[in-house]
Amino acid sequence: MKDQIKSKIVFVSAVLLLASLAFFLMDLSTLINSSLLITTAIAGFPIMVKAFQSLRMKAFSIELLVTIAVIGALFIGEYVESAVVTFLFQFGAYLEARTLAKTRSSLKSLMDMAPLEAKVIRNGETIILPIDKIMQGDHVLIQSGEKVAVDGKIVSGTAFINEATITGESVPANKKNGDHVFSGTLIDNGYIEVIAEKVGDDTTFAKIIELVEEAQESKAKTQKFVERFANFYTPAIIILSIIVYLMTRDIELTLTFLVIACPGALVISAPVSIVAGIGNGAKNGVLIKGGEIMEKFARVNAVIFDKTGTLTKGMPEVVAIQTFTMNEDKLLQLAAQAETISEHHLGQTIVREANNRKLDIHEKPTHTEVIKGQGITGMIENLSFAIGNRKLMIENEIYISKEIERAAMINEKKGYTAIFVAFNKKIEGILSIADQIRPEAAEVIRNLKANGVKKVYMLTGDNRHTAELVSRQLGIDHVYAEMLPEDKVAKLQKIQKDGYQVAMIGDGINDAPAIAAADIGLAMGGAGTDIAMETADVVLMSDKLDRLPHAFKLAKATVRNMKQNTFFAVGTVLLLLVGVLLKKVFLASGMLIHELSVLIVITNAIRLVRYNNVRDRNYKHKSIPALLTEKGV
Repeated sequence: MKDQIKSKIVFVSAVLLLASLAFFLMDLSTLINSSLLITTAIAGFPIMVKAFQSLRMKAFSIELLVTIAVIGALFIGEYVESAVVTFLFQFGAYLEARTLAKTRSSLKSLMDMAPLEAKVIRNGETIILPIDKIMQGDHVLIQSGEKVAVDGKIVSGTAFINEATITGESVPANKKNGDHVFSGTLIDNGYIEVIAEKVGDDTTFAKIIELVEEAQESKAKTQKFVERFANFYTPAIIILSIIVYLMTRDIELTLTFLVIACPGALVISAPVSIVAGIGNGAKNGVLIKGGEIMEKFARVNAVIFDKTGTLTKGMPEVVAIQTFTMNEDKLLQLAAQAETISEHHLGQTIVREANNRKLDIHEKPTHTEVIKGQGITGMIENLSFAIGNRKLMIENEIYISKEIERAAMINEKKGYTAIFVAFNKKIEGILSIADQIRPEAAEVIRNLKANGVKKVYMLTGDNRHTAELVSRQLGIDHVYAEMLPEDKVAKLQKIQKDGYQVAMIGDGINDAPAIAAADIGLAMGGAGTDIAMETADVVLMSDKLDRLPHAFKLAKATVRNMKQNTFFAVGTVLLLLVGVLLKKVFLASGMLIHELSVLIVITNAIRLVRYNNVRDRNYKHKSIPALLTEKGV
């Protein structure tokens, strides 16, 4: 509505100015002055209202400078100047609003993709329900061309699903029975039935929209400084204008000085860049939670990686089961039953292996305790259990014999993770788990180093042999293994004390403390836990690391863009003021240049909307969110 009113004011003012020009050519002086005064009234009234509102809030706005200048121009009979100045100001504000709206197009595209209704089976009948009527546990049906309306697990069917809205990845993912799907994604081909696990505002898609909205409202330090500067700047210019008048006794020069000093381009220089940068991130599967975070991220010069699920695929497999007294399937069955409550990748791997072997794991453990960075303890089938790494065994006073230690070491040297399984204080077996390194990981690390990251670390709770093997393959500078969550935080803080701006990227509950302690915390959103995503400053919605270099370079590009805009805005005002004092720049022409500078600042920021270093010719892993592009982003 406001945009419509603004556009009408601009249109009517433009028509009246053209009419004034026609009257001038026809030498109709009375009509000229009338049309110019009407133009001033129509275009100037909203400006004066804003100026008055600012004064009531004890703030000095740009509108106040323009209002004083317009009243002065009317007082001395410069009706052309008053009409042109008010029109140009309104025209500039209109163009600014239109252009800022374009920078928010990625968020609008996301919101346009929100599903409105879904087919649900209730009481044996298939009915179509609006989204807000769907409940957790509902049986939802989705066919080709339809949007997924809930977060949930597939219980029947297969489909190729475009998940660009969540991950930024346009290549459809093949989803089958047991896989998870997300609200807001689109079925390219196939048919699935899904049990709703998250609905409405709890879905991943809804949270993405909420996070982007919050981020676009968040202010960077640069923006906060500019706003504080503007509050001091306006009264300072009024005082300088008075000094100019006292020295020159030239009211027209004074009014010109007053108007030309308006820092319009400066005020919008930071927010327009931030909005465009955050919008670009959302379009490419990267959620950056605010302008201040953008600035901090751009200063990062050390990156810490978790291993499992971050540098590795997070889809490990049980490659060997070694038992000492218990049957292999029985050992796996009990371990899987215990791990059904775990969110950790390794625990989920054990459960998946048991399901693949069709073992009965329906009985739930009791008295369980998940010990971050170590494993899990509790009771199952009247047996106390401890399943995890060496530290868990030592903490629970469970003896590791030389034979057991030797068996674990053999597999660890192959790059496997050894999980000790103990019942009633006795180790009954070792589950060896292997996880593949992400194919893009080495290139990502090289890319980060090429763009200003001086040190790359890996902190992992895994064993030393596996950690060192991974670090050698990826070119990581420093590796620390067998670390508890508190150890990761302590090491991170030490790196910070050494003078580094540190980013920490992980995906699990055990990574959350370090993510929170880092200068910039990043979470893998595709397969990451909710707590890691909520703790993080930046969320990579794709389950691919290739979004990390894009996020890092986008932050640098956004901050660089803000600085360019700020320097240009300040430089333009200074040059214009010098021109005014030298009587080379006049009110209308100065205002025109001023508004052009605003448009240049906005145009420069818009370049960020299309910025995409994923398509950089030096970067091999290409991923372009085609669905969003088709939507006009």
